[in-house]
Amino acid sequence: MGQTTIPAVVRDAAARFGSAEALVDGGLRLGYDQLLERVQGVARAFAACGVQPGDRVAITLPNTHHWVLAALGALYAGATLVPVNTRFTAAETVDLLVRSRATALVVAADFLGTDRHAAIRATGTALPDLATVVRVALEQPHRPVPGTLGWEEFLELAGKVPLAEAEARADAVKPDDVSDILFTSGTSGRPKGVLSAHRQVVGVATAWAECGRVAAGDRYLVINPFFHSFGYKAGIVVGLLTGATIVPQAVFDLPKTLELIERERISVLPGAPTIFQSLLHEQHRADLSSLRLAVTGAAPVAASLVRRMRAELGFEIVLTAYGLTEAVVVTMCRPGDDAEVVSRTSGRATAGFEVDIHGSPGEIVVRGPNVMLGYLDDPEATAKAIDADGWLHTGDVGELDGAGNLTITGRLKDMYICGGFNVYPAEVESALTELAGVRDVAVVGVPDERLGEVGKAFVVGSGLTGDAVVAFCRERLANYKTPRFVEFVDALPRNASGKVLKRLLTEEKA
Repeated sequence: MGQTTIPAVVRDAAARFGSAEALVDGGLRLGYDQLLERVQGVARAFAACGVQPGDRVAITLPNTHHWVLAALGALYAGATLVPVNTRFTAAETVDLLVRSRATALVVAADFLGTDRHAAIRATGTALPDLATVVRVALEQPHRPVPGTLGWEEFLELAGKVPLAEAEARADAVKPDDVSDILFTSGTSGRPKGVLSAHRQVVGVATAWAECGRVAAGDRYLVINPFFHSFGYKAGIVVGLLTGATIVPQAVFDLPKTLELIERERISVLPGAPTIFQSLLHEQHRADLSSLRLAVTGAAPVAASLVRRMRAELGFEIVLTAYGLTEAVVVTMCRPGDDAEVVSRTSGRATAGFEVDIHGSPGEIVVRGPNVMLGYLDDPEATAKAIDADGWLHTGDVGELDGAGNLTITGRLKDMYICGGFNVYPAEVESALTELAGVRDVAVVGVPDERLGEVGKAFVVGSGLTGDAVVAFCRERLANYKTPRFVEFVDALPRNASGKVLKRLLTEEKA
């Protein structure tokens, strides 16, 4: 393949795969040649809006063709992509826009009944850098809003900029240029912006595709959100590199998923284990014989589930993987691994990574060409995460077996995973300290049959109810971060240095 920038990959895909289907979203079907033309048009439209190379373009959209075109168009124009979690509240989104100094925003006008842009404006926060807002109407007809552009209005601006300018911008993008800033929560309680280079995005996507043996002719249903590295880098970019057809799904809906698998002859389907449990339960409702590759993780995967996925759903290959935003894909199982290896481990190092275990209790550290460039405007946090020898300290605890397979045994950080999304209790605790009546608070993850883990808040305070605590969080935090349970206690157990002993809370109280 050889291309090491995303604009070059888009061009190369058009040259190699031509009219083969690249993107299918409802009634829209684009070949790779047509995809290139659309991406060039979006790049020209961004240029017409004044977006300059190196500017940051934020996108807060669900998985639709608009996300794909906006993201690739921004990158083609030399801009840096800032994907925004669609589950974030307006306050969380504004924080990312301010810190990234985004000059353009492509936002869903009406996703899941909420006008995302109106909610951002309602915060009253000044966004002096934000010169362009493109509102994408997904559920209702486009309604003009002063100072913004509709999607079609935006695309029409392409005519103001010659194709040659877009091509010159694409040519100017270098492998080490920053391609994207993905925000990930940290134990400090505030999301950090992870900087990645074009060559790194291409590198990890290439490795993922090779492990899964993804090729032209595959049809890839992307349920993992595009705002997450899994959906964007192991989804969209994998399609471009291999010639697979990308079929986005905005929200996981089992009947719709079954329909898409049958109608579009889906062969590649990554997702959390709960998705495959659901498919097993309802498999009689659709023809699932086209399924070939599953990649799962983000929650424990039982060996029995792996066997059933192979035997009953027809998957030839079922893999698990381990990654984090700072490195994307670190380890993966390989085709041919037995069910116990897939269940017990996250596979072996990939994408040029070295994996090692440092210290006691055994922190997973990784090193290689695809470790992040650093955190946005935070050299102190960067230096803390990546040591002088180049090892990225993941904060996760694990073990390596003789074959190099990695098993995750715990987390140094308090992070837990709710429905496939990382939740950092420090962020939730920080929010709750602003609730009147809360004197002390600790949040832990507790097991949940459907979501894997959910939050439980232990609160020291007065004049409060559990419902009031949950309602306060819902106003300020994404739904998956909001605790499902609240318990009032007289005091939190702490050690001599004042650190909360969360292990005692989970053992004695949960």
